[in-house]
Amino acid sequence: MTYASKQNLIDRYGSDELLQLTDRANTGSIDDTVITRALADADAEINGYLATRFALPLSPVPTALEKLACDIARYRLYEDRVTELVKDRYKDAVRFLQDVSAGKVMLGVDTANQKPATNDAAQLSSTTPVFRRSESGGFI
Repeated sequence: MTYASKQNLIDRYGSDELLQLTDRANTGSIDDTVITRALADADAEINGYLATRFALPLSPVPTALEKLACDIARYRLYEDRVTELVKDRYKDAVRFLQDVSAGKVMLGVDTANQKPATNDAAQLSSTTPVFRRSESGGFI
C-alpha cells in the first residue's frame, strides 16, 4: 500500500520538477523507477512512526498522509541538492509524524484500527528445577 502516487507528485510539484529530479539518463521523461523508490522510502518512513500507534496497513488511508508522503518523497528525490523550502517541508512532515506517534495529533483514523494496549513488562517462566533443596542430600 502506498500513501501517494506518481500522479500525486506531479499534481503537487509539476512534471518539470520531477523530470529534473528523476531523469538521470537524460531520456527526456520522468523515471518511474526513481519515483517508485522515493515513494517506497516515504511509505517506510511514515510506517515507522505509525506502527507505534496503529495496526498497518491503514484502511482507509487518511488524506493527510498523501501530502506527507509527497513531501518526504520530494525531499528524498532532491538528495544533496535540497532547497530550504523542501527541507522545511520535510522537517514539518517528520514533526507531524512524531506528534501522531506520541498521540498529540490524531489522523482521523477509526479507533478500531488502533493497536490494543499491551503489557510490555518483562515476564519470567521456567520449568521444574533440576536441583531442589529438598533433594540435595544436605548440600545447600
